[in-house]
Amino acid sequence: MKIISYNVNGLRAAMKKGFLEWLKTDPADIICIQENKAQQGDVDSSLFHEAGYKDYWFCAQKKGYSGVTVFSKVEPDYVQCGTGHQVSDEEGRVIQLDFGNVRLINAYFPSGTTGDIRQTYKYQWLDEFYNYVQELRKQHPNIVICGDYNIAHKEIDIHSPKTNQQTSGFLPEERAWMDKLYSNGWVDVFREVKPEPHRYSWWSQRFPSVRAQNKGWRIDYISVSEPLRNCIKDSEIYPDVKHSDHCPVYAEFDISLLNKN
Repeated sequence: MKIISYNVNGLRAAMKKGFLEWLKTDPADIICIQENKAQQGDVDSSLFHEAGYKDYWFCAQKKGYSGVTVFSKVEPDYVQCGTGHQVSDEEGRVIQLDFGNVRLINAYFPSGTTGDIRQTYKYQWLDEFYNYVQELRKQHPNIVICGDYNIAHKEIDIHSPKTNQQTSGFLPEERAWMDKLYSNGWVDVFREVKPEPHRYSWWSQRFPSVRAQNKGWRIDYISVSEPLRNCIKDSEIYPDVKHSDHCPVYAEFDISLLNKN
């Protein structure tokens, strides 16, 4: 099972920058997109089908905002839009798909960068989501959570940790939430296999030179529940793929090992 998580910062904009051509290179079996910023009818799905992918959408009620999409070469056994939390579902933040005995969650975590109201909601969303996935594990023990988490977990995950201590996305409370997640049955797939520094998935667009200088943040993650830890084969970040201010994050799993855990 090869999976990519990718915040495209607007699917239509990304398509103008070569996203479809990249899709045709067969980068993964399943590609989880965040911030599609579109309604499903805004994009010609036949273009994705021609590339070999079926598409599954959960869009925000507000046009041009948020939204998640999954492109998959494998047809899922089940698709669920949302988590039952009203604001999150209105903003199209979570879509879930079952592939055999694996539940895949594609999530676009809220950003708190626009002010206190959204930062407060971000904390609410984090609490709701944590409780949701912990409960979900009782029924679906094998879970993959892909997405833009909008949090850099540790100092190694951000270029300038000292100057961003009070910046949304690197606040102590947000980082503590990540600590809680990874201390309670979840695994950061990339860090399981790639311990080195200076590996980032997002660069500010306010300063165009920062991507070339690799002054970024790692805020895009693929996490798995503990039973999938032994199935991890590889993980990578692709900074040279440039359809967005984010780049794709990749993980590969040998699901057949689940039976041997």
